[in-house]
Amino acid sequence: MTSNFRVAYTLHMNWDKDAIFKALSDSTRRLILDELTERNELTLYELTVRLIMKHDLAISRQAIAKHLSVLEDAALVKSKRKGKYRVIQFNNEPLKDLLKGWIE
Repeated sequence: MTSNFRVAYTLHMNWDKDAIFKALSDSTRRLILDELTERNELTLYELTVRLIMKHDLAISRQAIAKHLSVLEDAALVKSKRKGKYRVIQFNNEPLKDLLKGWIE
């Protein structure tokens, strides 16, 4: 992932529903989204510490990075560089669009 936000975030798009559901199917990825909802910007290190300490997960930063990759592919998270750190943010737009058709 480059330091720029993915192009997909610049314009409204048809989100990949299968990728969204795949990303949400894993409990660790849902915990990651919960943590990003609570504190919108987290570094990989901060996210790892929160998952280990708060949720008692035995997980490595490399494993979390793989989960983040799946979440990024589904456009549910985005990341950018801030100095020497990669900051991860939750993007709820795909979920809003996905549910919009079913709820309205």
